[in-house]
Amino acid sequence: MRTKLTNWFITPFILSAILVTSCNYNPGTATSDESPTSGKLKMGVDESFTLLSDAEIEVFQSIYPSAQITPIYEPELDVLNDFMNDTVRIMITSRKLNKQEEDYFQSKQIFPKSTAIAYDALAFIVNRKNSDSLIRYNTIKDIFTGKVTNWSQINNKNSAGKLKMVFDNINSANVRYIKEKFAIKDSFPKTCYSVKKNDEVVNYVESHPNAIGVVSVNWISDKHDSITRGFLKRIRVVAVSSDVNSDGIDFYKPYQGFIADKSYPFIREVYMISRETYTGLASGVMAFVTHDLGQRIVLKMGMVPATMPIRLIQTRNNMPQSQE
Repeated sequence: MRTKLTNWFITPFILSAILVTSCNYNPGTATSDESPTSGKLKMGVDESFTLLSDAEIEVFQSIYPSAQITPIYEPELDVLNDFMNDTVRIMITSRKLNKQEEDYFQSKQIFPKSTAIAYDALAFIVNRKNSDSLIRYNTIKDIFTGKVTNWSQINNKNSAGKLKMVFDNINSANVRYIKEKFAIKDSFPKTCYSVKKNDEVVNYVESHPNAIGVVSVNWISDKHDSITRGFLKRIRVVAVSSDVNSDGIDFYKPYQGFIADKSYPFIREVYMISRETYTGLASGVMAFVTHDLGQRIVLKMGMVPATMPIRLIQTRNNMPQSQE
C-alpha cells in the first residue's frame, strides 16, 4: 500500500478588493451605533472551527476597530439552539438549516441568509507510537459499525489492542457527519468515546496508543500557528483510501489538494448563516469572510475556499513509498 505521492497544492487567484463598507446599510433598521463595520455582535461557532473563527475575527477587528465580535464556541447542536433562540445573530456550522427550521423562521417573517465559506475535512489522528497510519475507507466504516474493534484486525502485527475511536463531543457536527456518512441510525459501538473539545481529542490520542481521534482539519493544518505545530509533534495524521476505490492502493491525507479534487473521502462544507433582518455587523462579517481576505484566511487554515477561485498545481514527491 502506498500514500498518494502526487499532491496538489492550491494557489488563489487575485480577486478585486471588496470593501465591507460597500454594503447597503440602512441606518433606520439598526441601532444608531451599529453598521457593517461597527457595533457589537455575538457569533455562534461550532467548536470544530475555533481556529478559523479566531483568525477571521482577529483580522476583521484589526481592520475595523469599532467592531466588537464575541464568539461563542459550542457543539453544533448548542450553536443551532442559540441561533434559533436569537441568542446569536450569526453562526458558523457545517450544515444548512433544514426545512423545519426554515419554516420556523418564515413563520416569524425572518429569512436567514446562508452561504458556504469553506470546504473542510474530518481528519483521523493516531498516537505517534502506532505504526498504522494508512487505513482503508471500508475499515473506517467497519470501526463505526462495530465490525472492527481491535488493531489486530487492521494489521495482525499491531499489538495496540482494543481500539478506541474518540470524538470531540457527543453533540458535535463530527458525530452527526459520521452517522450521516455511514447511515448509522442507532448508537455507535462501545469502541467509540467522546470528550468535550477538539484539543482534548489530541490530548487523549497522544496519551493512548490504541486511540484514533476525529478532528476538523483546521486544527492540524496551519503550520505557521503554534497550536497546530504543537499538535503535529504529538500525533500522526492518518491517510485514508478513496471511498470510490476503497480497496485500492492509493491513500490520501486531508491536504487541501485532495479536499479540492475530492480524493479524500471525508469532506464537508462549512456555512455562515445569518438571521439578521437589517444590514448590520453580521452582514459585514459575512461579506468579509466570503471575499478576498477572508477566503485567504480559509486557505491558510488548511481548508479550501468556497467563494474564491483556486488553482491546483501538481507536484511529485520523490520520497520512497510508505507501506503498511
